[in-house]
Amino acid sequence: MLAGVTIERPETVTIDASVKIGMDSIVEPFARILGSTTIGENCRIGACSIVSNCRLADAVEILPFSHIVDSTLEHGAHAGPYARVRMQSQVEAGAVIGNFVELKKTRLGAKSKAQHLAYLGDSSIGSGVNIGAGTITCNYDGKKKSPTTIGDGAFVGSNSTLVAPVVVGKGSYVAAGSVITHEVPEDALALGRSRQAVKTGWAKHRRETQAAATK
Repeated sequence: MLAGVTIERPETVTIDASVKIGMDSIVEPFARILGSTTIGENCRIGACSIVSNCRLADAVEILPFSHIVDSTLEHGAHAGPYARVRMQSQVEAGAVIGNFVELKKTRLGAKSKAQHLAYLGDSSIGSGVNIGAGTITCNYDGKKKSPTTIGDGAFVGSNSTLVAPVVVGKGSYVAAGSVITHEVPEDALALGRSRQAVKTGWAKHRRETQAAATK
């Protein structure tokens, strides 16, 4: 603290002796910073977060209740709240890991975003990629783990399922709700879902039928 680190409510915080923290960084209450962790300058470690054996560059923000282990977050990266990053994952400069997003052995490229409710495992994700809410990479088939590769500038729509091994090309789009099992070429649009059917008046007819049955 005398060297320029702000520790809010220090009696609640755990910091191992081997940890290094840069000037003007802030550690919020009930955080735990463990092992060989190195934290740069102007960082923030959110309340009740755990950071263990990690390297955080300058201006990294970890929001509350996140669990970051054995991973690297580069300059200006953002994780949380309630994020989980583990097993040699790498979050490159300016990338965003949002609430309830898990990375396992995954590289998330510079300025890419996975803002909500996603699982990205054994993946290599390029720069400027958008990962929609509810996206998962199906990396395990019951016997082995397989990789997913997503090229720079790709857009993966919400609630998409990427069945590894699979490649999503640069600049391509995956439509929301798709199940992707084959390679998506660069700049293509991939859709993998059933066509919507609309039965006009069905709900009204059902209500009338139910009402008649109760008379």
